[in-house]
Amino acid sequence: MTSKATPKTNRGVRGPARTTREDWLNTAIDTLITEGVDQVKVLTLSQKLGCARSSFYWYFKNRTELLDALLDHWAATNTKVLIEAAGAKSDTICFALGHLLAAWVSKGNFDTKLDFAVRDWARRSGGVRRVLDLNEGARLEAIAAMFRRFDYPYGEADVRARIVYFTQIGYDLQETHESWDTRVARGRDYLFCLTGREPSEEEVQFLSKLVYDGLTDQPAQQA
Repeated sequence: MTSKATPKTNRGVRGPARTTREDWLNTAIDTLITEGVDQVKVLTLSQKLGCARSSFYWYFKNRTELLDALLDHWAATNTKVLIEAAGAKSDTICFALGHLLAAWVSKGNFDTKLDFAVRDWARRSGGVRRVLDLNEGARLEAIAAMFRRFDYPYGEADVRARIVYFTQIGYDLQETHESWDTRVARGRDYLFCLTGREPSEEEVQFLSKLVYDGLTDQPAQQA
């Protein structure tokens, strides 16, 4: 899986030999998230990197190529991680949903801020809107396929996929903050409401551990 790009702090002036394609892309991603696509400009990025504008053209033909690279990066991270998580081998639908939700909220996987930056960008560009629609369609199909693997009828699988997907999108949009105890307390009910099947204690603990490990970058303590 392609790792999520992290903007770097740059000191001093960089020449073309010291400024990499990744530097430009990381800085463009950070700018897209914090300032919007209108500020993803060669001059703006060069000032942030402390290098000459000419070094940009060692790696990109023009700004359009950079913007295309931003979309490619977004699809190769956010969309890919959800599709892979939805397809993870699992014995039950509750275990499968646990994998998906954990991938969504864990550090270093799904980049919520980048996802919303692309959504904002899509409001201004028909081309980006089409790319967003294609990626959302692929995400929804992967989640629906996850349900179908556990014998949900086609229509029900499609609706449940949408409930899971748009519930989490709305949750992220509201920037809801919950304590760890609250998350754990609601885990069983979330699994039941989203799948329609009563989860076992093992499935509830599995979800809690996956989410905890992902949020803290360390294994959960065993009871």
